[in-house]
Amino acid sequence: MGESVIHYLDLTELAARIRSREISPVAATRGQLDRIAALDGTLRSYALVMGDPAMAQAEAAEKEIKAGSYRGPLHGVPLAVKDLCDTAGFITAGGMAIHQNRIPAEDATVVRRLQEAGAVLLGKLQLTEGAYSDHHPCIEPPRNPWHAEHWPGMSSSGSGVATAAGLCYGSLGSDTGGSIRFPCAANGLTGLKPSWGRVSRHGVLDLAPSLDHVGPMARSAVDAGVLLGVIAGADANDPTASLDPVPDYLAAVGQGIRGLRIGIDAAFNCDGVGFATETMLADVAETFRALGARMVDVRLPDVTQAVADWFPLCAVEAAVAHAASYPARKDEYGPVLASVVDAGLSVSGVDLQRILLRRMNLRGRMAEVFCKVDVLLIPVHPFDSPTVEAMQALAETPSLVSALLRCTAPFDMTGHPAITLPGGFTAGMPLAFQLVAAHMNEATLVRAGAAFQGATTWHRRHPLD
Repeated sequence: MGESVIHYLDLTELAARIRSREISPVAATRGQLDRIAALDGTLRSYALVMGDPAMAQAEAAEKEIKAGSYRGPLHGVPLAVKDLCDTAGFITAGGMAIHQNRIPAEDATVVRRLQEAGAVLLGKLQLTEGAYSDHHPCIEPPRNPWHAEHWPGMSSSGSGVATAAGLCYGSLGSDTGGSIRFPCAANGLTGLKPSWGRVSRHGVLDLAPSLDHVGPMARSAVDAGVLLGVIAGADANDPTASLDPVPDYLAAVGQGIRGLRIGIDAAFNCDGVGFATETMLADVAETFRALGARMVDVRLPDVTQAVADWFPLCAVEAAVAHAASYPARKDEYGPVLASVVDAGLSVSGVDLQRILLRRMNLRGRMAEVFCKVDVLLIPVHPFDSPTVEAMQALAETPSLVSALLRCTAPFDMTGHPAITLPGGFTAGMPLAFQLVAAHMNEATLVRAGAAFQGATTWHRRHPLD
């Protein structure tokens, strides 16, 4: 296999070749580090490359595999994590100037679980300041590998860019308002925002804890299922992590989706949605029909208030998360994150309680929808592959920011799981859709995503090469 193809292998494809010893973990890791050195000066996806430790991990994995001690499908596979996941002995900055010398004493639970599975950690991936919406002024943002003028996604953009560009075989991101799903849509990837509580947040820097979800960003639904299966599960260090057992997410892959009930709210899917995205959604629905799924008309609850409530709720929780350094070190914050924390400090207790009661109501109404369907088919956002310039202009228009979050933030408010899948292209740039399922039903999302990707090739397209 040519070197130009190896870096775009699916994680599971690479794992099979490592297990059969056709490809060594050392060669795979060396190839990734060389590619990072050649390309990331332009793409800016990594905040920190951990080259020497990665090579040591690869050598250890190679010895174990040769000795017949194979840990599973992540053994010897080079991965990377968003730079808000603590890594013992290595800087975790969270995109923040005040944390540029912060060195944790222990790994985040998700990092520890990756390493216990034998994964090779290439480094830490760049993100917006504090995982909110904009980068600190001293950081150069990651660039979309499909086209530098196009938006690379929100806070997990480093994870999206690196995974899409062949600079890691999979990554971890986080999603508070859409930041796994947006970068995956922008970069042509598959991203899985788990149910809230499915994955431990211990050792992951907070933006808004009741909205934060840590999850995989990958090149296929199967890859995402493999990664989720490793990082999910109860954690004594995080009492908010679910005690529900972690299923085998790949158990039903290959069994098809005949009879799967896919809910479509036609009005929701068309409201303000670009022509290319609307056309893509229709094509996606037709593909699912051909696979034996049944389309069911549904009416989603009005999410307008939920999107409006997301902003002050996130701001209040961010103010709590930053209480130790804000306002004491306010001058070291970028203007966007500072304004968010200031906004959170101004929300009254009564107003916050109203938000929490409305959030409970939305959860109940959304749960009713999943009594009628297995998954929902909706856009990721209404814009057809926006440019960086367009997104900068959008940020100055509150109604357009709300439109951006309309399809994502409600499911951070309710905690439902969602998978983002490539579904087409427009003017050479990726388009994507998302499927949403009932709480703790990620297995259905993986099965449906794998069925769609077995019938299409959108996820097989890659930038740069």
